[in-house]
Amino acid sequence: MGLRFRFNLALTVVFAIGIGVSAYLSYNLLQHNARDEVVRNAELMIRTARAIRSYTVKQVRPHLKHQMQRVFLPQSVPAYAATETLSLLPAAYKNFVYKEATLNPTNPSNRASDWEADLIQEFKRNSNLKTLSGVRQTPRGKSLYIASPVRITNPACLSCHSTPSAAPRTLLARYGKSNGFGWKLNEIIGAQVVSVPTAVAEAKADRAFVTFMISLVSVFLVLYIVLNLMLNRMVLKPIVRMSKAADAVSTGDFDVPEFTAGRKDEIGRLATSFNRMRRSLEQALGMIDK
Repeated sequence: MGLRFRFNLALTVVFAIGIGVSAYLSYNLLQHNARDEVVRNAELMIRTARAIRSYTVKQVRPHLKHQMQRVFLPQSVPAYAATETLSLLPAAYKNFVYKEATLNPTNPSNRASDWEADLIQEFKRNSNLKTLSGVRQTPRGKSLYIASPVRITNPACLSCHSTPSAAPRTLLARYGKSNGFGWKLNEIIGAQVVSVPTAVAEAKADRAFVTFMISLVSVFLVLYIVLNLMLNRMVLKPIVRMSKAADAVSTGDFDVPEFTAGRKDEIGRLATSFNRMRRSLEQALGMIDK
């Protein structure tokens, strides 16, 4: 087993362990970071929706008050404004689904599903909760969700949701008198829910992982080649030359030129010692011949 083979074997084992450990750690870290990024984007969507709701109530709805007496305009509804605006987000957010899930909505499309109703009930039980998040199984795979409570804090909302008699007749004409009433001030009536498939985060992490591993393996390969070139030039070639010279001297052939001792490392000292031994052996044999 030659020196080069043993060196490369040890180097390969070290590189394989290093790549394996790096792959394990980086994969888990990238998956965690990708999920955190998705959660941050979802939180940003919820904060954006809140801003849209507030803007609609304070600056849009008052201007539509007179028109609402003739025809109901959903643009005056904060939930509608937030949902429609967020649906226009760029393609980068196409997998994000925003919904204003409500237990007793005026618009049936906002009615909470079973799992969304559970979130709302949890917010009702613990009024100090600001957000809930987790992963749920869906027919299309795992989905990451984050939810925030919807609380009635503006008395103006009760003009449409307290009792049917207080609601605009145009609203009743569109949605009827059965749903969306009985709300109370400071009551939690629903939740803002953002859902996104976990595959989005996983795909993002996988792309980053592949890029990282290709870069890491490339660095190891370059290092592997450089170390082999250095081994060959600085160690193996001088040793092979000394080995051949030692074989020649051992048979009495002293025509082999001395090594140039231009290095101050271990190989240079070995070359100096070899030259000294060669001269001593040549002198000793010369004395015997006399």
